[in-house]
Amino acid sequence: MADPSSYRPRPGEIPDSPGVYRFRDEHRRVIYVGKAKSLRQRLANYFQDLANLHPRTRTMVTTAASVEWTVVSTEVEALQLEYSWIKEYDPRFNVKYRDDKSYPYLAVTMNEEFPRVQVMRGHKKKGVRYFGPYGHAWAIRDTVDLLLRVFPVRTCSAGVFKNAARTGRPCLLGYIGKCSAPCVERISAEDHRELAEEFCDFMAGRTGTYLRRLERKMGEAAEDMEYERAARLRDDIGALRKAMEKSAVVLADATDADLIAVAEDELEAAVQIFHVRGGRVRGQRGWVTDKVEEITTGALVEHALQQLYGEETGDAVPKEVLVPALPDPVEPVQEWLTDRRGSGVSLRIPQRGDKKALMETVQRNAQQALVLHKTKRASDLTTRSRALEEIADALDLDSAPLRIECYDISHLQGDDVVASMVVFEDGLARKSEYRRFQIKGFRGQDDVRSMHEVITRRFRRYLAEKERTGEWADGENSGEGTPRADGRPGTDPGATPGSLAAPRAEAESGHQPVPGHTATSGHDAAPGQEAGCGHEAASGQEAAPGRQTVPGHEAADDLALTDGPALKDEDGRPKRFAYPPQLVVVDGGQPQVAAAQRALDELGIDDIAVCGLAKRLEEVWLPREDDPVVLPRTSEGLYLLQRVRDEAHRFAITYQRTKRAKRFRSSPLDDVPGLGETRKQALIKHFGSVKKLRSATIDQICEVPGIGRKTAETVAVALARSAPATPAVNTATGEIMDDEDGAPETTEDAPGEPVSAGTPDERRGQER
Repeated sequence: MADPSSYRPRPGEIPDSPGVYRFRDEHRRVIYVGKAKSLRQRLANYFQDLANLHPRTRTMVTTAASVEWTVVSTEVEALQLEYSWIKEYDPRFNVKYRDDKSYPYLAVTMNEEFPRVQVMRGHKKKGVRYFGPYGHAWAIRDTVDLLLRVFPVRTCSAGVFKNAARTGRPCLLGYIGKCSAPCVERISAEDHRELAEEFCDFMAGRTGTYLRRLERKMGEAAEDMEYERAARLRDDIGALRKAMEKSAVVLADATDADLIAVAEDELEAAVQIFHVRGGRVRGQRGWVTDKVEEITTGALVEHALQQLYGEETGDAVPKEVLVPALPDPVEPVQEWLTDRRGSGVSLRIPQRGDKKALMETVQRNAQQALVLHKTKRASDLTTRSRALEEIADALDLDSAPLRIECYDISHLQGDDVVASMVVFEDGLARKSEYRRFQIKGFRGQDDVRSMHEVITRRFRRYLAEKERTGEWADGENSGEGTPRADGRPGTDPGATPGSLAAPRAEAESGHQPVPGHTATSGHDAAPGQEAGCGHEAASGQEAAPGRQTVPGHEAADDLALTDGPALKDEDGRPKRFAYPPQLVVVDGGQPQVAAAQRALDELGIDDIAVCGLAKRLEEVWLPREDDPVVLPRTSEGLYLLQRVRDEAHRFAITYQRTKRAKRFRSSPLDDVPGLGETRKQALIKHFGSVKKLRSATIDQICEVPGIGRKTAETVAVALARSAPATPAVNTATGEIMDDEDGAPETTEDAPGEPVSAGTPDERRGQER
């Protein structure tokens, strides 16, 4: 726990201007992002007597180890930069609204030649019209089923559409009149797009035009005594009215507005949003957040607006936003919303009439959501806390393991050996921290050796990061650096920084840093030191307090890993393996635990606990112990360890199966340079199989459209090199495979008996 006075900026260093500030912990992870009209006044509030601070603010400033700020020109720029940094860094002490589910939208893919109506979740795509969100996907499908009578827009997938076009026969919806069948050219692309635009207009609330048009056509058909056509139009009108009834009229003046309500207590807050379009409630969604800082209702509303409209533009931002309390100040937020929409946006509190009555309904929904969430979480939070305490007691740890990493090895009889690393923080899975490895140090089946390699690679990267960020500054100045393989400190005089790199694990790449004029204040700062050209000082020294960096020029790495990008972004955001766990769990018994502990000992790491969870008896093994720790079967701690172990196993075996499937689908043509998927398919379609293609001459290969002589020669050489020395045998039937495509060739003198592939359960048992 740090003393805030150890990293407090000196008087006069903080500018009295708008800006955004970041607090970082000892691992350089951003833990809080905030904005201020005056940076000097706002930051001064954090460095007062701890007894006067809100409990959560006190926890934040004592967890932090440094603070830095970026000066901007206006409060609107500060709002935009704060939103960008919160999205990028995901700070643990910021207000973060959690969706209780992934809300479905009704989407019309106007970016395709033949627009498609479908249900979509997740991130919004450019060129797609969205309506909603809806509470349930079935509500969307019911609405679409009614509207397809009047607007028979395509709803099939790309595969079904292409198959119908190839066969010349539409799907069932085309035969029953609920699709205009553009796949078989019953309607032109232009007419189908016009139909999709009419569908979008109706969903957007412009319903009167279409109802009046259908009623007029129905009357004309009746006058012409076309009673069957008039009856169909009558049914269409009934379908439209039924679809409209699913969203009741709440505002008589056809208003487009979003209503946001907040229900809160001392610890948490719930937000409910009603989307009103054309006077009707078109969608609803809700969020719940922990109040990790002392915050007003207006500030909660501001954060909700950032999350709701941060990625939206144009008509997705309504003309009117009704809220229970206005942010302070309200002008920058209103200007930001106007920029997102491209025209004026009214942000206000409803005072009377239908809008105030609807706001009260939204408020009741928020209250109910908060009560329901607290009822669910009370039991869950208590259970997780008890589980962590039981693990700490059973393993004799100093404190509860808030971060647990679990490792598992997976292979199929020694082939495609891979490993997984899953992370649980506060008893919950943190999937963004998951990592997976390929075992590269050896070939074959050896779980113990594989575990040693994985632990070594993961924590070697951690040690390299500690050295790069200057946590071993004394060791660097005296010529000591990363511990050697035998656990003794020191570095090889001839070694390069890149020699610290472990074989690269397959992990996600980090985000790009946000450029800005950044000033830093940290406890390792060298007062008065200036860094030229906007680059960081040498490893082991933080930037001087108040130092400015040139926009777009971030700190340079002083430890370049030879097998991949740096462990952190240039501005210090942790990546990959830079954050240590309190407990390492391995899937296995005493041998695997010993291998993991030996890897840590060789690296000189002695502050991370290790245990293993053995299958069958569910025993917990500790290093250098002859007897396991047996937790009660009803123990919450055992349940948590089982969940962590099972998640690591799932993640590992999923990766292993993916690699195996990719290897099985490989073809000799994959190794031909410059040969794409289209030309590979053309070759196989022309010759029928790889075997026949291998026996073809160069002139015959050149007959395939799109294949020149140079490409034909390359294909012939590649196939000649990959020719199998012995025939392949189907282990399930004993038949000899005549080519790579799997067509069997039976022979009378096939030696030996057929080899059984085993039952599905037996084959799964061979997977580890």
